[in-house]
Amino acid sequence: MVAFTHPTEAEKSLVIDSIAVLPVRNLIVYPHMAVPLVANRPGSVKALDEALQGDKRVLVLAQRDPGIDRPGPSDLYNIGTLSVVHKAMRLPEDSLHVLVQGVSRARVLEVLETEPVLRVRVELLPDEAEDSVEVEALTHNLSEQFQKLVALVPTMSDELKIPAINLERQPSKLADFVAFNLKMSLEDQQAVLELTNVHDRLKGLTILLNREVEVAETGSRIQSQVQNELGKAQREYYLREQMKAIQKELGEADERTEEQEDLTKKIVEAGMPEEVRAEAERELKRLERIPPSSPEYTIARTYLEWLTDLPWATSTKDRLDIAEAKDILDEDHYGLEKIKDRILEHLAVRKLRPEMKGPILCFVGPPGVGKTSLGKSIARALGRKFVRMSLGGVHDEAEIRGHRRTYIGALPGRIIQGIRKAGSNNPVFILDEIDKVGMDFRGDPAAALLEVLDPEQNDTFSDHYLDVPFDLSNVMFITTANVLSTIPGPLRDRMEVIEIAGYTEEEKIEIARRHLIPKQLAENGIGPEQLTFDDETLSAVISGYTREAGLRNLEREIGALCRKIARRIAEGRIEPFVLGPDDLRSYLGPQKFHAEAAERTGEPGVAIGLAWTPTGGEIMFVEASRMSGKKGLTLTGQLGDVMKESAQAALTYVRSHAASYGIDPDFFEQSDIHIHLPAGAIPKDGPSAGVTLVTVLTSLLTGRPVRNDLAMTGEVTLRGKILPVGGIKEKVLGAQRAGITTIVLPKRNEKDLDDVPESIKAHLSFCLVDRIDQVLELSLMDKPENPPKPGWNGAIAERMTHLVDGVEIN
Repeated sequence: MVAFTHPTEAEKSLVIDSIAVLPVRNLIVYPHMAVPLVANRPGSVKALDEALQGDKRVLVLAQRDPGIDRPGPSDLYNIGTLSVVHKAMRLPEDSLHVLVQGVSRARVLEVLETEPVLRVRVELLPDEAEDSVEVEALTHNLSEQFQKLVALVPTMSDELKIPAINLERQPSKLADFVAFNLKMSLEDQQAVLELTNVHDRLKGLTILLNREVEVAETGSRIQSQVQNELGKAQREYYLREQMKAIQKELGEADERTEEQEDLTKKIVEAGMPEEVRAEAERELKRLERIPPSSPEYTIARTYLEWLTDLPWATSTKDRLDIAEAKDILDEDHYGLEKIKDRILEHLAVRKLRPEMKGPILCFVGPPGVGKTSLGKSIARALGRKFVRMSLGGVHDEAEIRGHRRTYIGALPGRIIQGIRKAGSNNPVFILDEIDKVGMDFRGDPAAALLEVLDPEQNDTFSDHYLDVPFDLSNVMFITTANVLSTIPGPLRDRMEVIEIAGYTEEEKIEIARRHLIPKQLAENGIGPEQLTFDDETLSAVISGYTREAGLRNLEREIGALCRKIARRIAEGRIEPFVLGPDDLRSYLGPQKFHAEAAERTGEPGVAIGLAWTPTGGEIMFVEASRMSGKKGLTLTGQLGDVMKESAQAALTYVRSHAASYGIDPDFFEQSDIHIHLPAGAIPKDGPSAGVTLVTVLTSLLTGRPVRNDLAMTGEVTLRGKILPVGGIKEKVLGAQRAGITTIVLPKRNEKDLDDVPESIKAHLSFCLVDRIDQVLELSLMDKPENPPKPGWNGAIAERMTHLVDGVEIN
C-alpha cells in the first residue's frame, strides 16, 4: 500500500474509509458537473459495478499519462472528484456507459488495494469560501468574460450564457462551470480542480479566460478584415493560415510549413553577417504572407535559397607548407620560375599574417603557355577550391553584377554563381581572357570588374540580385590575357601583371617528356613501352612542324603521331615503335616550317626585324625597292599609322645623312621608294621597326646586303638615336626559333635580357646599340663585286641550275 497523508482528528468527519477509484483519460470531472463516460477497461467496469450495487459513489481520478492502459496509484493524480453514478447502460464487449455527477473535491490519503479494483481512503476537500467585495467582483467579471467568449466562439452554444448568469451568486459553482466548459490543457484543468480556495480559483480562471477571449477577439478581427477588406487571394491565405494552425495542433505539417522551417534553419546555420541576416529574415516574413500561387512567392523563395546557399562563413584552410606547395607547382609545371616565386611569396606572407587580403594577379602571355592550368596548380598548392570564368565575348554588365530581382528570370552574376559553386568564400578564381571583354548598350563589364578586382573595396561587393554586400577579399583572383593593350587602364592598374613570354626549345622538350607524351599515350590507348621518342625527334617536331610560343600545336602533333602508331598497333604489329627524325615525314607529312632567313635575304634592300604578336615573338622581313619616279613613297603590308610614321622618319633620316653613307643626296628627286612587309594580310603596327626600316633603305641605296643571320628591333629618332621597345623576351625567343644567331637591341633594353633564359643566351649574340650608325656598321656587308641582275634574288640565282636536253643553264 502507498500512504499519502493522514487526516487530523478534526478532519475525520470528512474522511471516506474505502471507495473505488475510476481512472479517466484526458478528462476532469468537476463538482456539480454531470459527465457521460464509457468504461471498457476491466478494472473500471468492476469499480462501476460495485458502485451501482452499493451507494453509487465512486472517486474519479485523472491519469497523468493517457497512454497507460493499466494505471497504478503513481500514474494517477492525487486529487480527484467524489462522484455519483446516476445512469448506467451495458454495451457490447463488456463496456459500460454511465452518467456521473461530481459531488466534491477529494484527496487520496491511502491506497487500500489495487486488485481487482483500486480502492483508496480519501478525505473530502470543502470549498474555502469568503464573502468579500473582491470575490464578488471576480465572480461578476468571470461571468461577463465567459459570456463574451461564448459570443465570440461559434462552436460554443449560446445556451451556456444562462447558467453563467444564474450562477453569479454561487462563486464556487460558477468557477467549476466555467472551468468545465473552457478549453484548457489537462494540466491546467487539474490545477483548477486542486484549488480549494474560491478566491484563488476565480483569479486563476480569470487569467485563463482573458487569454482565451483575447485569442478569440484576434481571430474574429482577422476574420472580419478578411471578409470586409481583402480579396480572394487574401481569403485563401487566411484559410491556409487557419489550416496551418489546425495541422500544427494535430501534429501535421504541410509542405509549405516544412519549407519555411527549412529556410529558417538555413538562415540560422549560414553564418551571415548581421545586415544580411536581417534582410533574409525580413524576406522570410514577407514570404510567409505571400500565397504559393502568386509569382512573387517563387521569386522570394529563390532569393532566400541563394542567400542561404552562399558560403558566408565557409572557407577552406590554406596549405601553408611552402616546401610542399613548391613541390606541387614543380610537379604540374616546368619552368615559369617567376610565377612560382610569386605564389610562394604569397604563402609566406599569409603564414606570417593570416588576415591578409587576396592578391589580384594577371598572367599575360601568348596562347598555350599554361596560364589557365597554372591557376589550377595554384589552387591545388594552396589547398583551395578552383573556379574558372571565361570573359571572352562578354558584353553585358549583368554577367558580372547580376540582374535586379524585378526582372523575370533574374539571377546573380557569374562571380556570385562561381562562389556558390565553389562552396567556400576563399577559392582561387580564374577570370580567363580578360583582354577580350567588350562593351555595348548593355553596359561595360570591365567597369563592373573594377570593384571585383580591387582589394580595397571588394570586401563589400554588391551583386544587383542579392542587393546585400558579399566579402570577396578572401578570394584569390587570377586573370589571364594575351595582350595588355586592350585592358582599360584603371582595371590594369588594380592587377599585378606577370608576363609569360613562352617556352624555349629545351623547355618544350622537357614539358613534352613530363606531361604531353604521357597524356597523349594514355588518351590513345598506347602503353609507354610501345612507343618512345628521343630528344632529336622532339626537337625536329618542334622546329619543323610547329612555330609557336606555347605548346598547343606541339601537343596536337604528338597526338597525331600517337594516333598513327595506335592504328598500326590495332592492325597487329606487336614490336615497340622507336620514332626518329627521319620517320616524321611518313607520319606527319612534309616539314611545315623552314629556316627561311638565309633564303629571303642576301641582296640589298632586304632586312629582318623582330616583332611582338599576341601569339609570341616572330621575325619580320622588310623589303624595299627603288624605281624611277618623283619623290613617291609607297608602303604596303597592312601597316598601321605608327609604322607608317616610322617609315617616313626612316626615309627622312637616310636623306639627311645620304652623303655620310655614300648615297647621292638627290636620289629621291627622280626616284620612288616602295617598302613592303610580306604577309600583307596580317596587320602590323608599332615603332619598333624603325631601326629595320633605316637599315633596309640604306642597304637598298648603297647596294650593300644585310647579314642574313642577324635580326634587329628598336625605335629610331630623326637624329639617329635608338629608343627602347617592349616584348624583348618574346622577340628573342621568336628569333631563336627562326634560326637567327645575332640580335641587335637598343642599349636601354639591356635590363630586359635578365628575363631571357641562359640556355637561349648561350646560343645567341647580342649587340647593344644606342645610335643607328652602329646598327648599320654591324648589319651591312660589303657591296658584292657581281651584283645579281635586277628582279633576281642573288642567292637563288647562284644556286639555280636547270638541265634542259643536257645543256646546263645558269
